[in-house]
Amino acid sequence: MNAPVTRFHRIRTQLEAFTPPAGPASWVYEFALFGFKQAWACLFGGMMLALLLATHLFYPADAPLARYDFLTVAALAVQLGLLLFRLETLDEAKVILAFHVVGTVMELFKTSAGSWVYPEPSLLRIGDVPLFSGFMYAAVGSYLARIWRIFAMQFEPFPKMVWAQMLGAAIYINFFSHHWLPDVRALLFAVLALLFWRTWARFTVWREQRRMPLLLGWFLIAGFIWLAENISTFARAWTYPSQADGWTLVSPAKLGAWYLLMYISFMLVASLHRRDEAQPD
Repeated sequence: MNAPVTRFHRIRTQLEAFTPPAGPASWVYEFALFGFKQAWACLFGGMMLALLLATHLFYPADAPLARYDFLTVAALAVQLGLLLFRLETLDEAKVILAFHVVGTVMELFKTSAGSWVYPEPSLLRIGDVPLFSGFMYAAVGSYLARIWRIFAMQFEPFPKMVWAQMLGAAIYINFFSHHWLPDVRALLFAVLALLFWRTWARFTVWREQRRMPLLLGWFLIAGFIWLAENISTFARAWTYPSQADGWTLVSPAKLGAWYLLMYISFMLVASLHRRDEAQPD
């Protein structure tokens, strides 16, 4: 399939065509280009975090529109703006929608189980879940969809897709079932490591293909999500029971949950890519 052309594509092409002096200057340039591409991949998530912080600090308490409802409207406006100004592809928007649905279903269950709460009032909500919350999951999907294309990601050797998808389904089910059945998270981690311990993530920043263990890559992304979660709870986007009396650092143990969620997110994007590749140009 032909790669979609966005405004970023033209900028990226120009940056990749630049030739700095050989030696350390080229290494620094490649590192800077890596940072630029990562920042672009995080565009949707970064804008959402900025909205959470800005509204927490400056949104008027007596505004006619509740803060959570404003966040929902603002998130939709951001999404439409990215498409209108060709800063995002339609395929990436479809991924965001899929993540929004999957995330909202999980939010409905987790809030009913008391895992966390949304402490502020709103009208645009389903049950106890304000609609903006799905965009938090969508930000993860947006990032993965972008890096897949921007860095020309390849994963070798990749286990049989059916086994990888079955594991993703089991992880998603365990997020729900562990509330009344034994938590098999340790077993899921073991199977995950068994399936992917030999898999390398291959990516191209500039002119040479680089690689890192895929299991390590997921951990690094999960760590950044954990940092974003701390910013979000500080901004009272949601709160955990331990934060009822005031903000505290989210437990590092949550990294495990984010790691498993990262795997589900990866498999959702991988399945969408596989479907697209199976279609004729």
